[in-house]
Amino acid sequence: MSNTVSIIRSIMDIMRKDTGVDGDAQRISQMVWMLFMKIFANKEQECKNTVKDYESPIPKRFRWQNWAADAEGLTGDALQFARYLAIFAG
Repeated sequence: MSNTVSIIRSIMDIMRKDTGVDGDAQRISQMVWMLFMKIFANKEQECKNTVKDYESPIPKRFRWQNWAADAEGLTGDALQFARYLAIFAG
């Protein structure tokens, strides 16, 4: 448990340096969203391996592997759109 707490604290410390994020509540929601996207990407990989003709409901540019690889990442309206898209897609 303490390892998990230290990992979360490290992530939060990094996120505190990010401008435009107000307060820990907003940082926590963003961290949860990123974890969701990573878990979803892993599940999609499983589906690609097991489900014939599987197609992701998330447009290519908003998928974890593409978004996380971009040093700038998704921000602003693009990030908000990706959130809504994932909610409505599944």
